[in-house]
Amino acid sequence: HVQLVESGGGSVQAGGSLRLSCVASLSTEATKCMGWFRQAPGKQREAIVTIHRYRGNTFIADSVQGRFTISQEISENAVYLQMSSLGTDDTARYYCVAGPSYGTQCSTGPSRYEYWGQGTQVTVS
Repeated sequence: HVQLVESGGGSVQAGGSLRLSCVASLSTEATKCMGWFRQAPGKQREAIVTIHRYRGNTFIADSVQGRFTISQEISENAVYLQMSSLGTDDTARYYCVAGPSYGTQCSTGPSRYEYWGQGTQVTVS
């Protein structure tokens, strides 16, 4: 069973930056893809960034393109989400996810990710 431990959320003023971290307890076929989803009150959960841990290809949602980047440290089973130019629309609970790849790609569908962190709140004011 894979556990995902997130850290780094908090409150920040608009225009500021935050960095989220996520460490997986195991590295398996089921964690080839990792990434971050977010869910704001009254909105659906959405994929914002994913990374194929061995191929390195990434997905970045249009809503955060140019402001958010995902990186990883393979040896530590860790992924990081660097967020900059934060706006109030970025306020949400952010979830680290891990799941298998589909061919060479990572899915953006929440049902495709078996493992979820507990979530970390990001509040932009």
